[in-house]
Amino acid sequence: MNVYAKTDIGKTRETNQDAFDTGYFNDGTVWAVVCDGMGGVSGGQVASSLCIDKTVNAIKRSYREDMTVNNVKNMLVSAINAANSYVFDESLKDRELKGMGTTIVAVVIVNNIAVVAHVGDSRAYIVNDTIKQITKDHSYVQLLVDNGKITLEEAENHPDKNIITRAIGIEGFVDVDVDIVDIKEEDILLLCTDGLNGYVRDDDILKTVKEYGDSSTEKLVETANLNGGHDNITVVLISSDNQGE
Repeated sequence: MNVYAKTDIGKTRETNQDAFDTGYFNDGTVWAVVCDGMGGVSGGQVASSLCIDKTVNAIKRSYREDMTVNNVKNMLVSAINAANSYVFDESLKDRELKGMGTTIVAVVIVNNIAVVAHVGDSRAYIVNDTIKQITKDHSYVQLLVDNGKITLEEAENHPDKNIITRAIGIEGFVDVDVDIVDIKEEDILLLCTDGLNGYVRDDDILKTVKEYGDSSTEKLVETANLNGGHDNITVVLISSDNQGE
């Protein structure tokens, strides 16, 4: 599989508090992790960086070629919980870092099955002829939608859409949601922070990926900036080796 990624500071932020990492194992298994930090001038940047490092290191230490899908699921949950505990502990050591946190969305694709784990409102999508959001935001606005208080359309422009209800590093333990998805040859898996989906509608993400293929990361970031760019933007695309053939 092929992995393409890009992060950008956006148009108005002074620092980039997003972070990501991607890689492959020797058996062809692909992994990717995306985080969106929050908390003061430096707290968000520290939280996302620490979360990436701890999660990726745990995945690299734990992965084995004979893992089942359930093994991978447990590995991801354990890795993210370990990262959560570390970020939380670090936040208690420095007053300037108190309250720092980060979202996370992580995926391991083994034998054409994507195991997606997430906390917060960073997202994973499957893109082919349509676009489907895999993850479900841990956000105040999502709760309003779930309870029938507002529609999906109203959620897009809700003044509280940036309030998240679950994050890494805020408490000593965090619940991690996991989705398991079959990946077909024509599918593209897209991971992003809300700096992308907050400024580029899902149907426009779909159009861009279909039109630009492997170079979509650049175009998606460009579009998010053209539409305001008031947040950091990170996007990762994972596609089959046969995409475009």
